[in-house]
Amino acid sequence: MQQLESSNRILVVDDEEQMTAFIATYLRNEGYSVTVAHSGVEVLSAFEKTTLNGYDLVLLDWMMPGMNGLDVCKQLRKFSDVPVIFLTAKTDEIDKVLGLEFGADDYITKPFSVRELEVRIRVVLRRRLPQAQTSIDVGEEPRMLKRGHLSIDFSKHAVYLNNQSITLTPTEFKLLCTLAKHPGRVYSRMDLLEIALGDEYAGYERSIDTHIRNLRKKIENDFSNPKLIVTVHGVGYKFGDPT
Repeated sequence: MQQLESSNRILVVDDEEQMTAFIATYLRNEGYSVTVAHSGVEVLSAFEKTTLNGYDLVLLDWMMPGMNGLDVCKQLRKFSDVPVIFLTAKTDEIDKVLGLEFGADDYITKPFSVRELEVRIRVVLRRRLPQAQTSIDVGEEPRMLKRGHLSIDFSKHAVYLNNQSITLTPTEFKLLCTLAKHPGRVYSRMDLLEIALGDEYAGYERSIDTHIRNLRKKIENDFSNPKLIVTVHGVGYKFGDPT
């Protein structure tokens, strides 16, 4: 694995060496620190010796020989919430939804503009920062928020269910914070898209449904009958009464 020098730390994983070299060079020139890997096995093997805390974001190719990107993402999600952006030649909506369901935060289809890629990276990295105020979600940020058996520590970017720590992706964390701060308030999908993903996000509205589904699997006692994150049919979602 080749280490390049700068600030925000990006891991680029693709079996095509020309592709990784091209992306790494562009991101280095934009001020990022870039590490390159060419297989999922190489990535996971390296993480056995280190930790994902050494990276701020992973750019992950979907179609690689051996262990593909979906398998790598699934393994990463067992022990890390590091943001993942898929690089994929797949363009069907079902494939994009599948990537999100496996824990990715975003995806970009090949061929792509490196300028668009860098914008996507900035948007996802921004979700790692302390909860930002938006035109929709204004108010003083609490340090700790409790809703029934669910606790959110904003300062530590941590979530606890029944006093047990649970791992959320940056997108899931921001969605949960937004909804939990205003129980009963209904947010449309477009509201949540703007708050959680940013107005620069070029995805589609229904991607929020996938992130909500993943979040429910982690925080609801009964995923098939959610009590915390409630669907308001024809509108969007709200945080229900956890008592």
